Amino acid sequence: MLNKDIRNHFPILNQEINGHPLVYLDSAATSQKPQKVIDAIKHYYEYENSNVHRGVHTLGNRATEAYEGAREKVRRFVNAKSTEEIIFTRGTTTALNLVAQSYGQANVQEGDEIVITHMEHHSNIIPWQQLARAKGATLNYIDLESDGTISLDKVREVITDRTKIVAIMHVSNVLGTINPIQEITEIAHAHGAVMVVDGAQAAPHIKVDVEALDCDFYAFSGHKMGAPTGIGVLYGKKRLLENMEPVEFGGEMIDFVGLQESTWKELPWKFEGGTPIIAGAVGLGAAIDYLEEIGLDNIERHEHELAAYALERFKDVEGLTIYGPMNADERAGVITFNLEGVHPHDLATVLDMNGIAVRAGHHCAQPLMKWLDVSSTARASFYVYNTKEDVDRLVDGLRTAKEYFSDVV
Repeated sequence: MLNKDIRNHFPILNQEINGHPLVYLDSAATSQKPQKVIDAIKHYYEYENSNVHRGVHTLGNRATEAYEGAREKVRRFVNAKSTEEIIFTRGTTTALNLVAQSYGQANVQEGDEIVITHMEHHSNIIPWQQLARAKGATLNYIDLESDGTISLDKVREVITDRTKIVAIMHVSNVLGTINPIQEITEIAHAHGAVMVVDGAQAAPHIKVDVEALDCDFYAFSGHKMGAPTGIGVLYGKKRLLENMEPVEFGGEMIDFVGLQESTWKELPWKFEGGTPIIAGAVGLGAAIDYLEEIGLDNIERHEHELAAYALERFKDVEGLTIYGPMNADERAGVITFNLEGVHPHDLATVLDMNGIAVRAGHHCAQPLMKWLDVSSTARASFYVYNTKEDVDRLVDGLRTAKEYFSDVV
């Protein structure tokens, strides 16, 4: 387990909620921010704030160095070959839409197929629905095993020579399932398809190596890994990005503008129209520094241990249904559940009264809710600052909720 003192790195956690010490178990929605990230953003605004790339004055140069320095940190973080392959976006959603609107519009034709799974977040469903509708393509789904995992045999059944795009999340935000992206990528490439990975729930928690995965695109968000909201990343293979058209046009991304036509800057800037999210990139760079100091392998190990401990402790709560793999080695630090006789929103409300923050709802995964045959669930998600004591508090809170609603009935 990681040192419990890590909790003190996150100032927001040093407070009480409804008279109880805060237990934050909603990092899959957004993570809390370490003081180092807060300080880095503050320092940028106090000493470096300026627009990037275009100025020749000192502040402009400082801002550009900070912004492009963050891009290099991201490149190293995911092991991309070049910073030309790292596009800053507003988040995972924007990154996935960029791929659908640029690569997809140019390369998917009538009769082609796009393949996803039932577990996808809405951000990795709707862009492909829209693309399929616009191009007359077919959107096919890989069905899940009963425990919420993906069978490679079913992957081979669904991906065909007509498949042009396979888009799958690396880690499920509901089931916690860690998907075999490298193996699925091999299958996709064997049929001439490109592999798009939603890495929103993976990049903050496990070591990502895009070269080893061999995926063609990889998208993730800063706010789930200790960075601010509004900053994200699209990794793309250079040979693909070079042949893609921008989807946003304006300043920063242009080379020459004439009265009737314009040309674009080289990679990566042709995809970053307008003033970029400079402070967000600085914060993302600081978050990467922080996570690398701890070590992604240590973070992954810590969350596996927490998940294993939680799965064991949950056995003590009668009437609790857990979704996803029951083997902690097959899942990330996300556990979704329902308590018999208690609506997830009511459960989350009772837990909040006890200072415990969990998520309740469909988690932007309505097709998965339908597959699970539920309307909504509660979800606890762990990060570097969580401890076994947090799990104990959650179990106590679940028992309290069960007793409360039993008395109400």
